[in-house]
Amino acid sequence: MTPADEWLTVESLDLEAQGVAHNAEGKVVFIDGALPGEVVRVTVQRRKNNWEQATAVAWQRESSQRVRPQCPHFGTCGGCKMQHLHVAAQVATKQRALEDALWHLGKVKAEQLLRPIEGPSWGYRFRARLSVRFVAKKGKVLVGFHERKSSYVADMERCEVLPPKLSAMLLPLRDMVASMDQRDRLPQIEVAVGDVVTALVLRHLEPLSASDLERLRAFGREHSVQWWLQPKGPDTVHRLDEGGPELAYTLPEFGIEMPFKPTDFTQVNHQINTMLVSRALRLLELGPGERVIDWFCGLGNFTLPIARGAREVLGIEGSEALVQRSRENAARNGLAARTRFEARNLFELPAADLAAYGAADKWLVDPPREGAFALAKALADLHADASLAPGWLPPRRIVYVSCNPATLARDAGLLVHQAGYRCTMAGAVNMFPHTAHVESIAVFDRDNIR
Repeated sequence: MTPADEWLTVESLDLEAQGVAHNAEGKVVFIDGALPGEVVRVTVQRRKNNWEQATAVAWQRESSQRVRPQCPHFGTCGGCKMQHLHVAAQVATKQRALEDALWHLGKVKAEQLLRPIEGPSWGYRFRARLSVRFVAKKGKVLVGFHERKSSYVADMERCEVLPPKLSAMLLPLRDMVASMDQRDRLPQIEVAVGDVVTALVLRHLEPLSASDLERLRAFGREHSVQWWLQPKGPDTVHRLDEGGPELAYTLPEFGIEMPFKPTDFTQVNHQINTMLVSRALRLLELGPGERVIDWFCGLGNFTLPIARGAREVLGIEGSEALVQRSRENAARNGLAARTRFEARNLFELPAADLAAYGAADKWLVDPPREGAFALAKALADLHADASLAPGWLPPRRIVYVSCNPATLARDAGLLVHQAGYRCTMAGAVNMFPHTAHVESIAVFDRDNIR
């Protein structure tokens, strides 16, 4: 047990942005609010046999990378965990987290480290899910993120990572919800920002009254936002009123326009997404006669730019409805002839099924946090036993975009140690500044194709 008067030297940050130290007994102590190089005293909140969870309460030495948080709600709001660390140090920490995960979990070391992709540190969050609570004892409504390590909603007056227009809208949103008949039956407002439209999705547990609907319309007119309603699950989302511009983002380098619904998965940070797509396409090194498979293709965020340079792109996703949307986006951008989309469960993919999709020169893999284990395992099985698919050839290059360094490392271990690939490049992507979330991109090459 760490005594209250013991000074601990912080050695590193973990993936939750907690300082990591060892006490005099050698036990690991995870310290909220502490940075590498600092010497701190702590209050322990939780104890296990091999580790303790604590909060820093006094500093003997502070890090040179410690900065004053820009947001007054930092430390209470759970939306950000790293505002007290200089943004350049945040990026370096994420790059190290990626390298450590690749080595310690996958026994893989990239031959070349890519320069991290980074952009604006504030006002970048174009997607957010804000909780709404009517607090009867206080007689007011709260709209914002949850408090850190709590189910309570933070009492937020502004948010520095939301676009300024949305940050300034938090207090007016609170006032509007407080005036509604159903104010205690409105658990959530989802935010989605396109190039010209800001959409708000109101989750409501009971039908809205005519007066509540008119309050929404008046708010929309005053603040230039588009209201969507969600009475039940995500499939029930619909516009409050038709008309006006549609929600969409663009990829100007490729002449692509991507319409989307506010509950669709799109990247939170549009500026970083634009740079990420551009880098992924450069790393693919597409030739005009090549065939590419885009695994976990979503709405076509990578598929459609790839189609500008490849002969054919096959996009594969888990939902038939999503696949249909991808087809519509391809047609809208004049790329239907170069694209094909199919739906299947990508978390169950036997080797024979993988080979049935045919050989491709390159792959783009962009899985959710669970990673692409089934895909990597099928590649490994085909490498181990060519008789499973006589004549089938694996891709020469795989560009893997990841939102979880642990599952990337696991899959990289399979690709490198069992499927015949080298990890030639890897780098961090600072998609979520001031959070501990690590996105990354890695390249796997195979030199000897049998």
